[in-house]
Amino acid sequence: MRTMKAAAKLLLFVLCILAVSLAVIAGSPPTCPAGLSSGCGEWEGEFFPGIPKIKYEGPSSKSPLAYKWYNAEEEILGKKMKDWFRFSVAFWHTFRGTGGDPFGAPTKMWPWEDGTNSLDMAKRRMRANFEFIDKLGVDFWCFHDRDVAPDGKTLEEANSNLDEVVALAKELQGTKIRPLWGTAQLFMHPRFMHGAATSSELGVYAYSAAQVKKAMEVTHYLGGENYVFWGGREGYQTLLNTDMERELNHLARFLQASVAYKKKIGFNGTLLIEPKPQEPTKHQYDWDAATTANFLRKYGLIGDFKLNIECNHATLSGHSCHHEIETARINGLLGNIDANSGDPQTGWDTDQFMTDIMEATMVMLSVVKNGGIAPGGFNFDAKLRRESTDVEDLFIAHIIGMDTMARGLRNAAKLIEDGSLAELVRKRYQSFDTELGASVEAGKADFELLEKKAMEWGELKVPSGKQELAEMILQSVL
Repeated sequence: MRTMKAAAKLLLFVLCILAVSLAVIAGSPPTCPAGLSSGCGEWEGEFFPGIPKIKYEGPSSKSPLAYKWYNAEEEILGKKMKDWFRFSVAFWHTFRGTGGDPFGAPTKMWPWEDGTNSLDMAKRRMRANFEFIDKLGVDFWCFHDRDVAPDGKTLEEANSNLDEVVALAKELQGTKIRPLWGTAQLFMHPRFMHGAATSSELGVYAYSAAQVKKAMEVTHYLGGENYVFWGGREGYQTLLNTDMERELNHLARFLQASVAYKKKIGFNGTLLIEPKPQEPTKHQYDWDAATTANFLRKYGLIGDFKLNIECNHATLSGHSCHHEIETARINGLLGNIDANSGDPQTGWDTDQFMTDIMEATMVMLSVVKNGGIAPGGFNFDAKLRRESTDVEDLFIAHIIGMDTMARGLRNAAKLIEDGSLAELVRKRYQSFDTELGASVEAGKADFELLEKKAMEWGELKVPSGKQELAEMILQSVL
């Protein structure tokens, strides 16, 4: 059987060489027969042999393994699509996701898994990661330290494991691919039961600092463009046993120390904080964008951090993703977006791939207003459903996520170029486009002047907000 497979591969290779030769003679672009990647002469890979490199085929394509709306090199509003998005693959969901949940055992055993968490297994996952990234056609990936390498019995052993796997990652990513961001996993191990930077135990605080130090070093070594802090257990279950002021002060000191260490090692990436209201704790200190912005201002960190907005976290906090992105944007804090969504009938973080085109359109309106989010990007912090167990499902999920965001960008461009929505908003505030309005906005209109004007004007007729017209304009591009 092995001899037959080897012979078949050799035949495919010969056919590919022949196809290339004939194409060159004919003056046509070279193509490969089925069984080889689009590179010709390059086998399809160790882990995804049945999956071709994903290409843009346009809206009329019926292939589930092709982009219909995302065309990486196409320019929209003066920038290539790939530069608007800077799409990233989340290592933890894509290569560590098992389909398990609190009520059910794992449902997935991927080709790169052998049921262990050994160093050899970690290296297999890393090879699968870069094969996947190459076939998907993106330039970025994101990771937690403990997702890419096994923990150790000691901190020294954990660091050694991480160094070994990261060395392989550095080799595999080459010069084109790099981390959008890295982070330390400070929530899963029992030592973090009371938090990490906000733990009541000094030893845990020190361990957390050491782990972040190492994670920041390897992110820097891999050419990462950002570093994320997600406080999964930085919060409380009850205030009865919590000194909230002291915990917040400790968190601030931890983040201040991270800024100092970033500068010490010459890491030029952006430091990001990812808001989330609760889950697993009842209350997490980085509740939403506004709460986090207030925290940063209070502790003098506003110039050192930006926000990583996750759409599913936005809805858990009672906001829309658009609201959280706008809040971050107008505060000068929009740094990165975790492109996912939740189920409105489910009250927890389901981490689904975004497929709502209207939501994607509103998200992209804010991103365009921001001029993009580089050096951040769009990370797919999203996972397959428990019932989706085929390897190709990983590709299909990312394709629909990327196509959804691409449709959002295309729609946002239509709205901007049409100008009707912007004009509606302008007209709504046009009373401030007057001498008095300018004085108000400049902080020069006192109460005596405003009282005088109010008496002169008498009872006012307040105009319509035209919400339905705004929604009609939005619908017209969908």
